[in-house]
Amino acid sequence: MFGIYAIGILFFIISLVVSTRLKNKFKKYSQIQLVSGLSGAEIANKMLKDNGIYDVKVVSVEGQLTDHYNPLTKTVNLSQNVYYERNAAAAAVAAHECGHAVQHRDMYVWLNLRSRLVPVVNATSNVMQWIILAGIMVLGATKNPTVLVIGIALFALTTLFSFITLPVEFDASKRALAWIKEKNIVSSSEYEMSKDSLKWAALTYVVAAIGSLATLLYYISFLKGDR
Repeated sequence: MFGIYAIGILFFIISLVVSTRLKNKFKKYSQIQLVSGLSGAEIANKMLKDNGIYDVKVVSVEGQLTDHYNPLTKTVNLSQNVYYERNAAAAAVAAHECGHAVQHRDMYVWLNLRSRLVPVVNATSNVMQWIILAGIMVLGATKNPTVLVIGIALFALTTLFSFITLPVEFDASKRALAWIKEKNIVSSSEYEMSKDSLKWAALTYVVAAIGSLATLLYYISFLKGDR
């Protein structure tokens, strides 16, 4: 099992580097106030209105980098730093989350597929690792791969979920950046800051997806006997 620990440590370090870089970027850009003076909440509400969306609420939630769009409750949930602040980082995040609301309205295929997988991934995430561990033990003792195959299939769903998330996040950022530029929400320099913020946020999803794929391939190697 040394291999799985090595993979875990490697991607933990990479994830930590990206996460730290992201937090530093947001901290830096949060200190630069927007020329327009708009808060994250005002930007979010304006983007929703400009896109003809009137049944989605913008609300404030606790935590840092806890921003998300909930398609079930139709709420754009912004952390307090984003909801109240008036800077390039807040503008980027607020517009990005509204980008998901626009995707929902447009029935964006990748968002729909991701939403369908959410309950399945949530239901299997707590037992998946135990099934894989049991499968490896059974395989070693009896040479029967059935349990391990089931565990790998469940893990493959989470990996698929990670990769489906990528186009959803990239597209939301694309929509956000196009809108804030078209509506002159930010200046040219502020636009570059917003773009940079979303780039580093997207990298966290890329690292997670690649890490999940590497782990999946490692588990599959048990079936082939070439760990």
